[in-house]
Amino acid sequence: MNDILLLVQKCAHTFSFYDLETKAALKHLVLPNFPHEFTVDVNERFAYVGIFGIETAWSRGHEGDHRIAEIDLVERTHTRMLDLWPYYRPHGMATDRDGRLYAMSEAHDMLLVFDEPTRQIVPNMAVPSGGVKTHLVTLTRDASRAYGVHLLSNTVTQFHPRDATVAPRAVMPGPRPEGNALSGDERTLFVANRGDDTLVEIDTNTMTCGRRVKTRSDPNRIYRTSAPDGRDLLLLTNSGERSISVFDARQLEEILPVAVNSYVFWTPEESRGMLPHRDAAPPGSRRAPGLRRPPVSRRRLALTGRGGWGKARGQFNPERFRGARRGG
Repeated sequence: MNDILLLVQKCAHTFSFYDLETKAALKHLVLPNFPHEFTVDVNERFAYVGIFGIETAWSRGHEGDHRIAEIDLVERTHTRMLDLWPYYRPHGMATDRDGRLYAMSEAHDMLLVFDEPTRQIVPNMAVPSGGVKTHLVTLTRDASRAYGVHLLSNTVTQFHPRDATVAPRAVMPGPRPEGNALSGDERTLFVANRGDDTLVEIDTNTMTCGRRVKTRSDPNRIYRTSAPDGRDLLLLTNSGERSISVFDARQLEEILPVAVNSYVFWTPEESRGMLPHRDAAPPGSRRAPGLRRPPVSRRRLALTGRGGWGKARGQFNPERFRGARRGG
């Protein structure tokens, strides 16, 4: 059986299942307008999709939505809606190994927590993120710390995802931080700044910035994977030039740039990440200098339509939906 790609197409307002080998669409589930990020629970039975409600983080004139769609990955059905009201625009999504679901309200900079998402409709806890326009959230493996990335305050905060009495700790890594990933030992948080095309490392113990290097144009996501020798590698998606950069995390140097002439879904084994996608290069356009085609197998590469976010997963079996693991 072939691998399955799970795909949110925010401009088509769908959650879809694709066969990675044949690239055939297996099923499209129509959702309310502009679903954005999604996460998969620890048992890999349900996906939870934030209904952002507006096209981009900078769209004006509408407050967005306040719901999360629950998707049964085995039955391939949209089962029900969870409700965050009065908190709007759920974007960053996460789950932990105890089965909890976390959704970040970008409109209100509030992390909403569901201890038992399959049994709840509304969250049982809300924790302030400590920043302004909180776009993404990353959890440590034991979910004892959360890192919020804030587009408008230009900060990254460390806070407890279930204890609002713990004061957030903030640092400013640069203009318009967004993409982020923890190192394998969780001692470093890597952050990509879209405002000045830089990659910055943050010491998670002291919450201070360390090394800073230039990236390619408009790096908007980071995913961690491992080299054959166990070293941490960082995959940066550069939406400004339709490329993926591979960085050695220890040296903080780019070791492999990859040209992307269409929409790509890259799924390293350790990552449940979702990558942004751009239109195919128009006739006559050229790749950025020094870029190469992706040296990946068809099991790790899929092409699809506009406005999508996706992740490749393994095949279903009666008890488990195998696939890539979270990489920070």
